[in-house]
Amino acid sequence: MSYLDNIFFVIILSLGIGYFAINVKKLVRNIKLGRDVDRSDNPSARWKNMAMVALGQSKMVKRPVAAILHIFVYVGFIIINIEVLEIVLDGIFGTHRLFGFMGGFYDFLIGSFEILAFLVLFAVIVFLIRRNIIKLKRFIHSDLKGWPKSDANYILLSEVILMTFFLVMNAADYHLQLLGFRHYERAGAFPVSQFIEPVFNGMNPSAVMMIERAIWWLHIIGILIFLNYLYFSKHLHILLAFPNTYYADLKPKGQFDNLESVTNEVKLMMDPNADPFAAAPPADENTVPQKFGAQDVQDLNWVQLMNAYTCTECGRCTSSCPANITGKKLSPRKIMMDTRDRLEEVGKNIDANKGVFVPDNKTLLNDYITPEELWACTSCNACVEECPVNISPLSIIIDMRRYLVMEQSAAPMSLNAMMTNVENNGAPWQYSQQDRLNWKNEN
Repeated sequence: MSYLDNIFFVIILSLGIGYFAINVKKLVRNIKLGRDVDRSDNPSARWKNMAMVALGQSKMVKRPVAAILHIFVYVGFIIINIEVLEIVLDGIFGTHRLFGFMGGFYDFLIGSFEILAFLVLFAVIVFLIRRNIIKLKRFIHSDLKGWPKSDANYILLSEVILMTFFLVMNAADYHLQLLGFRHYERAGAFPVSQFIEPVFNGMNPSAVMMIERAIWWLHIIGILIFLNYLYFSKHLHILLAFPNTYYADLKPKGQFDNLESVTNEVKLMMDPNADPFAAAPPADENTVPQKFGAQDVQDLNWVQLMNAYTCTECGRCTSSCPANITGKKLSPRKIMMDTRDRLEEVGKNIDANKGVFVPDNKTLLNDYITPEELWACTSCNACVEECPVNISPLSIIIDMRRYLVMEQSAAPMSLNAMMTNVENNGAPWQYSQQDRLNWKNEN
């Protein structure tokens, strides 16, 4: 490489990483729009959770076919980044196969990369077939049309292109090594690309070198484009799966959080020494009025917003949701996608108004998610159990239900009747309190 090539490479690399850093900053800003919640408890359990679920893919294996294919892609993505590191260093310093001095170990690395690249190609092609030819039900659901469907295919096709570039680049490099052409000294083992290498037989070595260099540039530029595309795609989980599993709720799945304000009111009512007629303490001017539940994304906590960005759109939650299976409108995947889309809309509003959110007469509730969807949920936690990265659509559903009930008194008639009966009769059914214990005399 000439010095001009090195300078151009550094400029391209700086632009790619710089734009990525801007998107990461925006991502962190958007997540921090949520309410604060403390997830610093029990760090040992959290590290274990992250190691098992994010690193160990423990929840993926419930569906073994998809799990094996995903492991090919996952391990390939992690390991092949070592090759990317060499490419970056070669581009900066004008070297060629900088790590080649490692000898036999380098041969093992390059051989492993090639095998993984081939497995990634195989897995991605199977994924494309599952989505577009076999058309598995969870990939043709009504909430996965338009951009979400296209996004998944763009990602898969990008991986096909990048892996193909990698193998063809190595094949051309190997061909030049066999010829001993210029600086192409023997380095690396090529168990897959050796079968591509014969394509270059009979070609002018200078032409093969031009092909190798062109693909080298396309490969690294493609990686930088892919890196910056992550923010706009479902593949953001590549970056967020680890913090998302670390900060996941460790409480039993059936245990809901109590609202602190309501808990304090109940404690006050049960305190025999409390004065029920005492005036409430004066409100601080800077205190934001307490809102029960969630109407918009700012009312959710930051972990829930991170959940939305981490969603892989795999559809496991929706395919196991009993409400969705029986034809109800609810789709837990749509809940997460809608939350992310609304959060992105709020973020763009803030960007357009110099860091300040200007009310846009829209909310997550009603404009994105309807009460019909929320009340279809049975609170069974099937979606939470199925999610491979420990996302909880249920927590968002419960918070939005709380808003409907406690802020708008907009619960369904059957639920209002039940709550009225509990208040008046001490039981969900409409009968006299004196009859509550009659059931024990029925035998």
